[in-house]
Amino acid sequence: MTGELSSFDEQLAASVRADRLQLILLPTEQCNFRCTYCYEDFAIGRMTPEVVSGVKNLIDRRADGLSHLQLSWFGGEPTLARSIIEDISSHVLRTQERCKGLRYQSDMTTNGYLLDGPAAEHLARLGVRRYQVSLDGPGEYHDRTRLRADGKGTFNRIWSNLLSIRASPADVHVMLRIHMTPENIPVMADFLRIVRDTLLVDPRFTVFLKRVVRLGGANDSAMEVLESDDPRIAALVSLVAEGGTEERLYEPEEVCYAARANSLLVRADGRLGKCTVALSDPANTIGQLLPDGRIRIDNAQLRPWLQGWESRDPELTGCPYVAFTSPQPRLVQITHRRAELQTPT
Repeated sequence: MTGELSSFDEQLAASVRADRLQLILLPTEQCNFRCTYCYEDFAIGRMTPEVVSGVKNLIDRRADGLSHLQLSWFGGEPTLARSIIEDISSHVLRTQERCKGLRYQSDMTTNGYLLDGPAAEHLARLGVRRYQVSLDGPGEYHDRTRLRADGKGTFNRIWSNLLSIRASPADVHVMLRIHMTPENIPVMADFLRIVRDTLLVDPRFTVFLKRVVRLGGANDSAMEVLESDDPRIAALVSLVAEGGTEERLYEPEEVCYAARANSLLVRADGRLGKCTVALSDPANTIGQLLPDGRIRIDNAQLRPWLQGWESRDPELTGCPYVAFTSPQPRLVQITHRRAELQTPT
């Protein structure tokens, strides 16, 4: 109808709203795992005190003009720097007391090794209530690919933690990202029945079935991956939903956070980026967070991440990193200009 916004235009408007801010924070870029398909190099350690101050000061500068703040914790493994998570989260809660209209949400991507019921309850009190935890099938298969840094398996500890969360009253939601490979898919049906009947009976748990794909890691050339149209995947989706509701299955958003102008990745050293997959790509460094909370943005680096909105290309709003990895040139023509964005005092 005339005057109504299309779904695309609604998403565009949401991505540039100045009253909404998502900060994807890497409190450490170290990890206690060495997953065989990982693309990270672990070259950076814990978030420095200057960057922690910068994050808190940025929140303070923006808070009065925000209706919604989302903190997303990533790594490395974020729970290795839990004190930083607690420090910044506590600061946000104090800010929320001052800014009564501010809505605050927080989530975490974690390997789950240090996240049991008591830990989830504690972090929930600080506002961290949504988690993504990955499993690579039953223990025999999971422990071939999701290894500790010392080479030992991780499945039993993670599974025990998930049961601990299920037994706790923690006000959380856990999305189980279950990775599928040519190796583990023959046993995945039996494993998913166990997951369904053990964890999905609790509405705080959902499942996201995800193919392992090549993301630029050291072992990419040796990896075998499933095709996206493999019929076994659809059968497993049906199995998870069997006897329950579609709410058991996580549906990813159509628009990637990296395509949103109001989403920023803050690395442990204060560099600003857009994408958690492209950490080693120079194109992903779009600026710097300063200790006083100001941010410097290089518009020439930023604009390609937002080009899907200009071209109205849903593939590029769904994954803007496609433009950097596609064999066909897709980047917009831009001129170099550096800008310093001053946030309100």
